[in-house]
Amino acid sequence: MSGQLLSAKNLRAYYGPTQILYGLDFQMAEGGITTLLGANGAGKTTTLRALCGMVRTGGEIRLQGKSISNRATEEIVRMGVAHVPEGRGTFVRLTVEENLQLGAISRPGGKQIAEDIERVFTYFPRLKERFYQQAGTLSGGEQQMLAIGRALMLRPTVMLLDEPSFGLAPLIVEEMFDILRTLNKKEKVSMFLVEQNASLALELADHAYLLETGRVVMSGPAKQLSQDENIRRAYLGY
Repeated sequence: MSGQLLSAKNLRAYYGPTQILYGLDFQMAEGGITTLLGANGAGKTTTLRALCGMVRTGGEIRLQGKSISNRATEEIVRMGVAHVPEGRGTFVRLTVEENLQLGAISRPGGKQIAEDIERVFTYFPRLKERFYQQAGTLSGGEQQMLAIGRALMLRPTVMLLDEPSFGLAPLIVEEMFDILRTLNKKEKVSMFLVEQNASLALELADHAYLLETGRVVMSGPAKQLSQDENIRRAYLGY
């Protein structure tokens, strides 16, 4: 891994007058996988939305040294931030092909996009079989594959993943996390991962932050946190 890719300093976030995040400080290295752990309602999804400019924020967010605080979501996407939201976020009435094309909407068209679709198929061959099928008719696992594939079409600098294992069968989850590991190693896609399955997340990530009621209460190398007694009891079940 090289230098710092994404960081937040004193990050605050609000829904209307209600404050959800209280002064978060975190950073992730280029080429790394960072995971954000915490119970439901801790503010994990809000953190990803804040990084994408989807909620009102205070404090500072920097991407590759440049401030992205208070920028429009579309501008942040063009800078290479791909968001895979909880619940997959596929366009259910559009085909697999149309969903993938939409992932590259901020890029110039042409041969490179067609090549990138083929590249997505090397990771998710089932999407090739479903190319002309409406996304809403895919299984949950296939929709999650499509959501990640669509994010890849951006050629992202960093991929924000919100609960990629949610609602999926264990075998599909295992396959999905193997693919995420390969994308990180082979394609050098940096990832910021929110995942309810703390054991899986800590196994995949190299660094972790623990969030409680909108505040970072612990951070460190993922391996180190996985051995912490309090985290083991609260999140890992042993």
